[in-house]
Amino acid sequence: MDFPPPAHPGPTEDQLLVLQGDHRSSFVWEGQLSMQALRLRRPDDLWEFIVEHHFHARVVARLQATGFYTIFELGRMQLDWSLITALVERWRPETHVFHLSTGDATITLEDVQVLDGLRVDGQVVALPQYIRSMTRAQFLDMMGQFTGYRPQGDAGGSRVALSAIGDHMAVLHPDITDETEDLHIERYTRLALLLFFRCVLFSNTSRSLVSMRFLHHLQQLDDLPQYSWGAAVLAYLKGACAGRAWDQRWTYVVFCPSYR
Repeated sequence: MDFPPPAHPGPTEDQLLVLQGDHRSSFVWEGQLSMQALRLRRPDDLWEFIVEHHFHARVVARLQATGFYTIFELGRMQLDWSLITALVERWRPETHVFHLSTGDATITLEDVQVLDGLRVDGQVVALPQYIRSMTRAQFLDMMGQFTGYRPQGDAGGSRVALSAIGDHMAVLHPDITDETEDLHIERYTRLALLLFFRCVLFSNTSRSLVSMRFLHHLQQLDDLPQYSWGAAVLAYLKGACAGRAWDQRWTYVVFCPSYR
């Protein structure tokens, strides 16, 4: 019995999807990635900390007021890695869509808003120029002012180790009570949000570091709900995909729990 030849993973027409020659699916087709796993961007640091250090009710209330607590409530999700791998091989950076045999599909602002509860309208999430040009010493001073924690060392630019933040939060955790001053609750909340931003909203392949630039938006916690975080997350997600989707070292952001 004769079997039909396997279907080639690339497009039948290359007028639009012109990057097929360097796309991950071509490397798989040619047998170059048969033993290579994807490098996934995962939020384990955050969820492991929360499991070991449940947030006090006052911290929970503060997080709820920021509009981000709905994602904390989702917690660690069971993901279908085979499905994610299949989607990766069908992502097209030229059009920002999954190119499927049944048609094209993508992640929309509505998906982000409905699935994750993030606002998709409001003020733009952007950094002013002075933040971009700050020195590490200035970032450390800002960190100390708004979180009460100033990391040691002069290396690392605007980034600080996630483990150092977690260790500091673990020291503070037993002291948070109903009588704790609001200032310390807000500082602890900012540290939690730094982990959240780095591990969930804006993850990358460097699992050990978080940018202190996020502190610009964390200075006034009451202002956080005014920003279009859903639009920022979707732009970051698609930008990350577009930057590496055709490379055989492709990485994947694990954030949105499902796609359309």
